[in-house]
Amino acid sequence: MQNRTVIPFGPQHPVLPEPIHFDLVLEDETVVEAIPSIGFIHRGLELLCRKKPYQDMVYIAERICGICSFIHGLGYSQGVEKIMEIPIPERALYLRVFWSELSRIHSHLLWLGLTADAAGFESLFNHCWRVREYILDVIEETAGGRVIFGVCKVGGVRRDVDNDTLKRILARLEEIEADYNTIADVFKKDYTMRHRFSGVGVLSKEDAYKLGAVGPTARGSDVAQDLRKLGYAVYDELDFEPVTESDGDCYARCLVRIREVNESFQLIRQAVEKIPGGAVDLKVKGFPEGEFFSRLEQPRGEVVYYVKGNGTKFLDRFRVRTPTFANIPALVQMLGGCDLADVPVIILSIDPCISCMER
Repeated sequence: MQNRTVIPFGPQHPVLPEPIHFDLVLEDETVVEAIPSIGFIHRGLELLCRKKPYQDMVYIAERICGICSFIHGLGYSQGVEKIMEIPIPERALYLRVFWSELSRIHSHLLWLGLTADAAGFESLFNHCWRVREYILDVIEETAGGRVIFGVCKVGGVRRDVDNDTLKRILARLEEIEADYNTIADVFKKDYTMRHRFSGVGVLSKEDAYKLGAVGPTARGSDVAQDLRKLGYAVYDELDFEPVTESDGDCYARCLVRIREVNESFQLIRQAVEKIPGGAVDLKVKGFPEGEFFSRLEQPRGEVVYYVKGNGTKFLDRFRVRTPTFANIPALVQMLGGCDLADVPVIILSIDPCISCMER
C-alpha cells in the first residue's frame, strides 16, 4: 500500500475568488479522498428576518450573492407573494425574466473568464470580461445598479423600462451576442482549452442524479433539469429547452454554460417581443402569514427559498439552500481519483459561490 499524504487546499487559491477549504488525501499525485471544510463565512442572514421588516428583506436576500443578486431577490419576493396571494402585474413578470437572463449572462461570462484564466489564457479572460462589461452597462441603464440590481420588490419591480428603450437594447444585445459568439468559438475550437478540460472531473449521469447535483453541473452530465421549466414568472410562455451535454466532464460543463448564454439572449428577445403594457407593481398591504417554498434556476442551479410569516411585519423564518451547497457532494465525488494538478479546475467547474453557500 502506498503512503498517503494529507495536504490542505485553500481557503485561498489564485484561481478561486472566494475561500473554500479541502483536506486532500493523496497517494503520490492522485487524490483518493477530498474532505470539505465549510464555515469560513457567516453573516447571520437568517436572523435578520426578525429585525428587518419583510419588505426590506429583499435587499438582504440580494446581498447573499452579488453575481446572482437579482434572482435571490426574486426568490424571496416570490415566496412572500405566494403567501399573501398577491397578483403580480404581467409586465412586471416579463421584466423579471428580462433581468434574470441578463444576470445569467453576466454570471456565465464572469465564469468563462475565470476558466480561461485557469488555463493560462489571459487574453481570452480579458475578452470575456470585456463583453461582460457591455451586459453590465445594459443592467445599469435599466435597473440602476450594475451588480446589485435593487429593482425587485414584493409586489412587482421598482422600475419600468419603456418599450422604445427595450427595442433599442435588443438591437444592442444583437451586437453583444455576435461579439460573444466569437469568444465562444475559442472555447469550442481551441486545442488548449479542450485538452485542459476534457476527461477531467467526470461525473456520470447516475451519480449526478443520486448526489443531487443541480444547474450546469447536472446538465453537463445529461440531467435535463432546469427549474425555469416550472413556469415561474412567465417562463411557461417562452420557448426553450434545458441545455445538456453528455460527457459529464469539466469541458461538458463549460459547453453547457456557453450554450446557455445564447439561450438567455433568445429568452430576452422573446420576452421583449411579448411584453404587455400596464403597471409594474402593486401597493402591498398587510403582513404575510403562512409559509412557502420558492424554487428558481440561478446561473449555478436550483436555489430554494423558504419563507414563513406570522402575521406581523417580521418573518419567523427565512431559509435559503443555494446551488453551490447542493453541488458539494458531486464535487467531492469528482475529486476522488483525480490528479492533484486538476483540483483547481474541477472545483472551478461547478462555479462555486462560497458566500452563497455559507449564509
